[in-house]
Amino acid sequence: MLYFYQQVLNGLHSGALYALLAFGYVLTNGILHRTNLAYGALFAFCGHTMILTAAFGYQALWLTLFASVALGIVAALLYAVLISQVLSRSVFERLADRSPNAIVVTTLGILLFLSEASRIAADTHDLWLPPMLAQPVIFAQDSRFKVTLTVIQLLDCAAVIAVVALAAWLFSHSRFGRAWRAVSDDPKAAAMCGVDVRAVFRRAVLYSGFCAAFAGLLAGFYYGNISFGTGLVYGLKILFVTAVGGYMSPLKAALGAAAFGMAESLWAGYFPIEWRDGWIYLFLVAMLVLIGAGRDQAKVA
Repeated sequence: MLYFYQQVLNGLHSGALYALLAFGYVLTNGILHRTNLAYGALFAFCGHTMILTAAFGYQALWLTLFASVALGIVAALLYAVLISQVLSRSVFERLADRSPNAIVVTTLGILLFLSEASRIAADTHDLWLPPMLAQPVIFAQDSRFKVTLTVIQLLDCAAVIAVVALAAWLFSHSRFGRAWRAVSDDPKAAAMCGVDVRAVFRRAVLYSGFCAAFAGLLAGFYYGNISFGTGLVYGLKILFVTAVGGYMSPLKAALGAAAFGMAESLWAGYFPIEWRDGWIYLFLVAMLVLIGAGRDQAKVA
């Protein structure tokens, strides 16, 4: 029983990262209705930028570890703003009315560019942050086993819960949230009612970029390293999870992604981990097929 309890706690942490990513992903795709493969790359790029900048500040500028990490955080957030602006103004707005494949191909190119930029900047080396706040907190124990989470895991979970809860509340009660729902439902009708569709879309992409960057920072703090190919893996998982849950509610997408993270953790604890991603993707594809079949039957009825 304690072993199961440990896997549940592990799933809370991984699920928190997925939840934050899914919340941000839906902010853009709920309006765009196009697949954005660059989102996972932005997550990995910002986390990797934080690590590279922290290493530069510590080794070249002789800053303290705290100051180096703070410099890395600032650099990652600035890059998130810059990339989000480029995506919204130069990519999404120009390709929104064209074939969905145009945005898929373009964002795939951006993913490759960001991944290669990270790899070249690091000279194809993995840089690691020193363990931070890695002290275990014991939740339960017996003579043979202890159920623990580290301090950084607890802080990550608390930060994600606070950010998602606050963002969901603001989304439900703010003018931007109402405008986002109107644009997501029918942008032309929203424009006729006086909604600035372009401004809403740009703000949505910016907030989405901040979610990706924040998730990248939390992952970097916990794991100590984010590899160059991480963005593609996380991006595909979030894409499938949000496709199953729909793009109309960022909070529902976040809750579904948290459940996905829990399922991953439980699989890793009880079944061969090398088959984890394969079975998870198979399950998500099956869910998409069933949902699509249900919608077709509803239309016929």
